[in-house]
Amino acid sequence: SLLQLKLWNKYRVSNIPSLIFIDASSGKVVCRNGLLVIRDDPEGLEFPWGPKPFSEVVAGPLLRNNGQTLDSSALEGSHVGVYFSAHWCPPCRSLTRVLVESYRKIKEAGQKFEILFVSADRSEDSFKQYFSEMPWVAVPYADEARRSRLNRLYGIQGIPTLIVLDSKGDVITRQGRVEVLNDIECREFPWHPKPVLELTDSNAVQLNEGPCLVLFVDSEDDGESEAAKQLIQPIAEKIIAKYKAKEEEA
Repeated sequence: SLLQLKLWNKYRVSNIPSLIFIDASSGKVVCRNGLLVIRDDPEGLEFPWGPKPFSEVVAGPLLRNNGQTLDSSALEGSHVGVYFSAHWCPPCRSLTRVLVESYRKIKEAGQKFEILFVSADRSEDSFKQYFSEMPWVAVPYADEARRSRLNRLYGIQGIPTLIVLDSKGDVITRQGRVEVLNDIECREFPWHPKPVLELTDSNAVQLNEGPCLVLFVDSEDDGESEAAKQLIQPIAEKIIAKYKAKEEEA
């Protein structure tokens, strides 16, 4: 029925079963990953399963690949890339190679930036092997509960996923992978979303994220694509501002 279709679209459901928790008084989504929640918390001890701040979910010791540990409070005041990845996944390995360079460039430019590796490896050994290539910090592999809570917090559907947070722990972009691959020199860091994008192979994934307006122009004529951008930029900015005011994802 039309109502069913509206609900599927409203909550961007792409696979089933899907369980989404909503705050009845405001209508806001409390949690997209209901299935993971009830798997991880069968007793309902963490009810009402609302989103917790990043600093609370990540709290605890973090590792460096030389065996040193540091407390998660060391991330405070930095931009953080939360990196969900695993050695068994080839796209993850190729992103890691690029990310190591990006990390170095951003740090050399004097920016406060840290990456937190959240492993989806299948064994501690494979985690250690993969982490040995990374110059940043990780959630200990043995702390499965904390890794799972981070997956839940961001509703991770697949890897590699790189979520970029500002210094307060709020999400700047969920499309860190696309941004890193599109901006090898890291000139756009920390990659605030642009209202209007030129469609490329790597950012086409965003067509699945929600409603999109796609404008086709004659690419031979440079002036035309610039004019088209100027036409839709103010409209896009207005729509994004409207959602921001309602504290919803655009």
